Amino acid sequence: MVRQKRESEAQNLGFSSRPFVLCGLPVKRPPAGCLLHERRNGRFVLQVTGHPSYGLPWGQDRLVPIFLATMAVRQKSARITFNSAAEMLDTFGIQQGGSQYRRLVASFQRIFGATIFFGTDIQRDRAAVVHCARFNFMTEARIWYSRDLEQTLLPGDCQNVIVLSEEFYREISSHPIPTDLEAAKALSASPAALDLFTWLSYRCFTARGRERVPLFGEFGLVSQLGSADYARPRKFREKLEGWLKLVRAMWPECPAHVDQDGLMMVLDRSFAVLPTSKSD
Repeated sequence: MVRQKRESEAQNLGFSSRPFVLCGLPVKRPPAGCLLHERRNGRFVLQVTGHPSYGLPWGQDRLVPIFLATMAVRQKSARITFNSAAEMLDTFGIQQGGSQYRRLVASFQRIFGATIFFGTDIQRDRAAVVHCARFNFMTEARIWYSRDLEQTLLPGDCQNVIVLSEEFYREISSHPIPTDLEAAKALSASPAALDLFTWLSYRCFTARGRERVPLFGEFGLVSQLGSADYARPRKFREKLEGWLKLVRAMWPECPAHVDQDGLMMVLDRSFAVLPTSKSD
């Protein structure tokens, strides 16, 4: 279905925010007591500090920023309204029920409580120039859930409301990055593959031609994705090849591959999200 919708120019267009395209959130649950996550993509640095009571966002929590960015771009407002929590679960193909709703509430708690630092460091005339922003995702969140799928509003016309922080909304508005919501739905159970799909979608779109991205080192792909650091390069390459297979299932024309030496990701200009797609 993902491939057919792309071919027919009928993609369900969503949006991601730049910090979490360039640098991923943790893929797996962080160890107990770990409240700091850092990723680097060239001159971009992402630091996420978790709330002491809720911990760091991880795994499928990365769907929440995609949903928030998509709704903010569609509604052109930092104040997002939607029918029910079931709408978000349905957006990503997550089965609806009490246990899934509780998981969603926990995701929002971790996202709501997290503090994000996103910045760049540029060397100019021997002096470091730093551009950075520290922000929270939301300033207010009110979400309800009903087992009755026909019920779209609570008595009294009570709406679900999320108010994005000024900094997060400004980042989304300034740098909205298109993504394929159907592909995100299909990959939602594999956060690392979803990170790679989102990153490759953006990276191939901005490529000016054939480019090579190192897998290892300070500026390597292993430092950008939300996956844990792998002590053995061979293990990371094996994981990466598995994620690439899932990406190609969504996007057969994806031009990315690992070179023969196993040290570089080779990619070229291509479109996972067609420029003619519409958000509505």
